[in-house]
Amino acid sequence: MLPGGRALVKPGATKISAELAAQSALTAGQRDAMFQLLTAHFDGVARGQFEQDLAEKNWVLLLARGERLVGFTTLLAYETEFAGEPLAVIYSGDTIVAAEAWGSTLLPRAWIAAVNQVRASLTPTRCVWLLLTSGFRTYRFLPVFWREFWPRWDVSTPPEQVQLLEHLACERFGPQFNPTTGLVRFDRPQRLCDVLNHIPAGRATDPHIAFFLGRNPGHVRGDELVCLTEIALENLTPAGWRMVNSPVHEFSCDTR
Repeated sequence: MLPGGRALVKPGATKISAELAAQSALTAGQRDAMFQLLTAHFDGVARGQFEQDLAEKNWVLLLARGERLVGFTTLLAYETEFAGEPLAVIYSGDTIVAAEAWGSTLLPRAWIAAVNQVRASLTPTRCVWLLLTSGFRTYRFLPVFWREFWPRWDVSTPPEQVQLLEHLACERFGPQFNPTTGLVRFDRPQRLCDVLNHIPAGRATDPHIAFFLGRNPGHVRGDELVCLTEIALENLTPAGWRMVNSPVHEFSCDTR
């Protein structure tokens, strides 16, 4: 188990384990491992930018095989208002999973467990997931586990959801967000390595992937598509319910 937090699943010699840790509890070794993993999969990553982005988050979900980090995602949980009503938001920052862990269901299982734990500390009952993605694999996570999410290929985004998405994106990203395109273009974008931007044979015919490529033609340059879904049990697909009903073990977090 990595230091600085407690395991969400019992680690084994070859199994991948998951750990939720407060950003403030990360050790120097963990931060180094996260940066090294990020630079192995993204171009244009500067250490200062990585540290600045990490400092803005309050939680990190770590995936490890033994002592070796094989994936992570950073989370910012916060409260805001929309249309005069309180709203809880889970914003996903940097997310990367090494190819060796692509076949594991641990990330979605641990992510759902982690979000349920984190949102318990938030006051509003309504909670949404604000996601930026420059890769089709991350976007594909939405239709697999969530019934309604925006934007999508088969249904136009309802006006209320457009307003909510634009409100949250403008609030968080300011002028870097373009409401016309629905994209965020950072001043110093991180670009997926060429091998990860490659679309495997036949995958471009997937309507969700085709939609993502059409809506975010600049993904190879690091453009990020802003996505939104409501975090609620009734919004889960059957696959999402399987993740809930196959919980990770020994769920706990280090809040030091």
